[in-house]
Amino acid sequence: MHIVVCIKQVPDSAQIRVHPVTNTIMRQGVPTIINPYDLFALEEALRLRDKLGGEVTVLTMGPPSAEDSLRKALTIGANRAVLLTDRFFAGADTLATSYALAAAIRKIGATFGAPDIVFTGKQTIDGDTAQVGPGICKRLDFLQLTYVSKVCSVDLAGRTIEVERRSEGGVQVLRSNLPCLITMLEGTNEVRRGSMQNALNAARAEMVKWSAQDAGVEDISKCGLRGSPTVVKRVFAPTPRAEKAKVVEAAGQPPAEALIDEIFKLRPKLEAEMFELARGF
Repeated sequence: MHIVVCIKQVPDSAQIRVHPVTNTIMRQGVPTIINPYDLFALEEALRLRDKLGGEVTVLTMGPPSAEDSLRKALTIGANRAVLLTDRFFAGADTLATSYALAAAIRKIGATFGAPDIVFTGKQTIDGDTAQVGPGICKRLDFLQLTYVSKVCSVDLAGRTIEVERRSEGGVQVLRSNLPCLITMLEGTNEVRRGSMQNALNAARAEMVKWSAQDAGVEDISKCGLRGSPTVVKRVFAPTPRAEKAKVVEAAGQPPAEALIDEIFKLRPKLEAEMFELARGF
């Protein structure tokens, strides 16, 4: 089995700054980390490999400095790392990013074996769009499983996978054919630290580095800023709320009942609405 995990090197959200003129994230001088959601995707891929065999290839698109995040992924346990880096990719939005990554995954398939599963995190902490994973999936014509909380089983002989997916109404259990693309939710597993041997191997590992031409990108005009129709009009921090937290006195009642009574006082119609909704069940 071959699994590809797409990760992204992002600025540490605790130290993010926004350019006052361009409204873009200022990455210079800001420490970078692997997008936290992608770590859960990587761990899930490693667990499947450990159970079923095969290889895990980690892919990222970014500047040469993104090699640091790939080496960390190798330390955690990935078998191979591919860095997609080229000046043509600069300024890419989610549309252009998914186009370039899809081309790189096709090249990975042709070079190292076709992937059975592609993993991504549900979103990134710098963009928060959750669009790149589905965009890659559409371009590869894979089946799509988003917001996955658990991979229940994989049948390589039957080419099927069963997962649990979080939805607004609860949890869905879905069965899909392979190949597929999965976007993993946060908190779905405990990310391993990696062994000392993995750390040593990662330090001396030869990184696979591809330019746009190396990755087989067919149309450069669809990459980077030229291929990005998204325009950021404004970036701003939320306005602080004026009202302060209110202390609810229980006065002999159970705390939960006192809180509910206070909520109903603030929203008189809510109680009737809830009873009306309950009648429907």
